[in-house]
Amino acid sequence: MGFSAKTTYGLQALMELADVQSSGELLQVSEIAARQAIPERYLEQMMTSLRRSGFVRSVRGARGGYSLSRPAAQICLADVIACLDGTAEQPDPAQGSNELQVILALGEELRLRRDQLLTSTTLSDLLTERDARLQAQAMYFI
Repeated sequence: MGFSAKTTYGLQALMELADVQSSGELLQVSEIAARQAIPERYLEQMMTSLRRSGFVRSVRGARGGYSLSRPAAQICLADVIACLDGTAEQPDPAQGSNELQVILALGEELRLRRDQLLTSTTLSDLLTERDARLQAQAMYFI
């Protein structure tokens, strides 16, 4: 139960923007795509969705680009995933066999736990985890 490619790419792009947020720097889609090995056209579509949902803002022009519209600590992953992937409809557990009802109940429990984790995790938390991994790698090479 991982993430779709669209969500993975979207989160990578948002992490890039969060990384430069304190400097006020704008990043262009081509920069983000090159840094994260994301197809540029695909990333453009995702950035449009993220802009429409209020996660990022864009500035037009030669010096334009994207930035986060609010602090990374205020962007929860559940909201980003809902923006990029939407929400899946669940079948009615009252329909079908007892076996199907048991399986659907388990699926619902998984969904609830996943939603709790994603709602409590922010973009800032991802950056903290990334930085911890980078520090651990740097210490390993010393």
